[in-house]
Amino acid sequence: MTLRPAQGPWEAVTAAVETVENNPILNISIFGAFVAVTLFIVIRASRNNKTAADYYAAGRSFTGPQNGFAIAGDYLSAASFLGIVGAIAINGYDGFLYSIGFLVAWLVALLLVAELMRNTGKFTMADVLAFRLKQSPVRMAAAITTLAVCFFYLLAQMAGAGGLVSLLLGINDKIGQSVVVAVVGVLMIVYVLVGGMKGTTWVQIVKAFLLIGGAIVMTIWVLAINGFSLNTLLESAVAASVTDPKDAILGPGLQYGKNPWDFISLAIALVLGTAGLPHVLMRFYTVPTAKEARRSVVWAIWLIGLFYLLTLVLGYGAGALVGPETIAGAPGGVNSAAPLLALALGGPVLLGFISAVAFATILAVVAGLTITAAASFAHDIYANVVKKGNVPPDGEVKVARRTVIVIGVLAILGGIGVQGQNVAFLVALAFAVAASANLPTIIYSLFWRRFSTRGAVWSMYGGLAAAVILIVLSPVFWGTETSVFKNVGTAIWPLNNPGIVSIPLGFFLGWLGSVTSRRAEDRAKAAEMEVRSLTGYGAEKAVDH
Repeated sequence: MTLRPAQGPWEAVTAAVETVENNPILNISIFGAFVAVTLFIVIRASRNNKTAADYYAAGRSFTGPQNGFAIAGDYLSAASFLGIVGAIAINGYDGFLYSIGFLVAWLVALLLVAELMRNTGKFTMADVLAFRLKQSPVRMAAAITTLAVCFFYLLAQMAGAGGLVSLLLGINDKIGQSVVVAVVGVLMIVYVLVGGMKGTTWVQIVKAFLLIGGAIVMTIWVLAINGFSLNTLLESAVAASVTDPKDAILGPGLQYGKNPWDFISLAIALVLGTAGLPHVLMRFYTVPTAKEARRSVVWAIWLIGLFYLLTLVLGYGAGALVGPETIAGAPGGVNSAAPLLALALGGPVLLGFISAVAFATILAVVAGLTITAAASFAHDIYANVVKKGNVPPDGEVKVARRTVIVIGVLAILGGIGVQGQNVAFLVALAFAVAASANLPTIIYSLFWRRFSTRGAVWSMYGGLAAAVILIVLSPVFWGTETSVFKNVGTAIWPLNNPGIVSIPLGFFLGWLGSVTSRRAEDRAKAAEMEVRSLTGYGAEKAVDH
C-alpha cells in the first residue's frame, strides 16, 4: 500500500492507520522476529562473560570499525530517529536544530575528551576523575551523577518505546501504554543480565546497520516522490503545514521564537552534553588500543553525520506526506512521525520493519545506559567506596546484575510518567544534566593541574542539584498541556532547559572549590595523568590489571 501526495495525506494515512490496527498479527510477527534475533545475538555473545572486564568492557575485543558502528548505534537513540523527525515535521527548522546540536556535540566530545578519557580510565568515568583525587568522595559523586544522567536518558527511550508500540497495536489509552513500557523494561533487564557489554555492543552494531539503512531507503523514497528535488519537498511540506503563515516551518522561531533564552539554553546543553554522557564515553573502553579508539571515532563521525543529514528529508517528508495534524493525533503523538511516514510510503510491511528497527534502537540504547549505570554503582560505589577494593573476582559483576534489576524497575516507573513527551526534548534534559554535573569535572581533571577534590565534589553535586531543581520547577513539570502534571500549578522557572544556568554554575563551583582548597593535590599523580591521557603510555597495562 503506497500513498502519493495527491491522495490527500490526512485521509489516506488515517485509513492506513486503521488498516494497521486491524493487522496486529503482522506487526507483532515482525517485532517478535527482531526480538528473537537480537536475543539470540545476546545469548551467543554472553558465553565469555566471566570477569568484570568482560561484563563492563566486552573484554576489549572489538575493532575500530566495529566499535564505530556500536558508538553510532549507542548515540543514534530514539531521540535521533523518532524525536527529531517528529520535531521537524511539526516545527520545521526549529526541530532540525536538534540534529545540528547532537552532531556538533559529538565533535566537541571527540576533540575534548574521548581519547584522553580512554587512555586514562578503566571501566567508568569515575576511574578518570578519581585518578589523581581522593577516591571515595569523587567516586561517590561521579557514580551519583552517572546514575542521574542515565535515568533521565532512560526516560526518553521509554517514552519512545511506549509511543511506538502503542501506534503499532493501536493502543490509545494510558493503561495500555504503561503495559507496553513495562514490557520494554523487562526486555531491557533480560538483555543486560544475559549479555553484558559484549551482547549490548553486538545489538548496537546490528541496530546501526538497520537504522541507517532504513533511513537511507526512506530518504530516497521521499525524494523520488518529489522528483529528487528538495525544493519540491519543502513546497509540499509548506502546503501541508498548519502554521500561520504556512511557510513558517522553513524559518527559525516556530518553537523557540517566543523565548529565545530557551533556545540558547537548549543549544548550550546539546553542544556540551555529549562530552559528559557516561554511556557514550564508556564505549571507548571496549577497544584494545588508543589507535583502535581513534579508528572507531572516524567511523562514528561519518555514520552519525550521514544520519543527521537524512533527518531533514525524513522530517519534512513526514510533514508533507502525513501532515502535522495526523502526527499530533496519533498514538505516541509527535514521536509517531517516522513510523507514519514509513506507513505512507510502503504500507504496513514497511511500517512494521521501521518500527521494529526503532524498537531495536530503543532496546540497544537502554541496554547501554543500564549497563553503564550498573557498572558505575558496582565498580565505583560498591567495589571502591564500600569494599575499598577488597572484592572477590565475581562479586562486582553479581552486584552489577542486581543493580540492573533496580534500574529497570525505576526506568519503567519513570517512563510511565513521561508518556507523550517528545523524546528529543527529554534527551536534551539528560544532556543538560550531563553537561552541568559531569563535564566541568572532566575538563578540569584533564586540563587543570590545580583542580582539587573539593572542586570536583562541589562541581558534580552543585551542577546536578541546579539542573534537577530547575527542571522540577520548570514547565516540564508544571502548568502546560505537555507537562508531566498537565495544566496543574504554575512553573516557577520559565525555561524548559536548565543549561544556561546550571552548566556555568558547575564550572564556577569547580573553580571555586579548587582555589579555596587548603590541601594541595598530588602533583606527581597530576603529571602522570597528563602524560597517560596524551600518549596512552601505561594505559593498556592499567586497564588489563
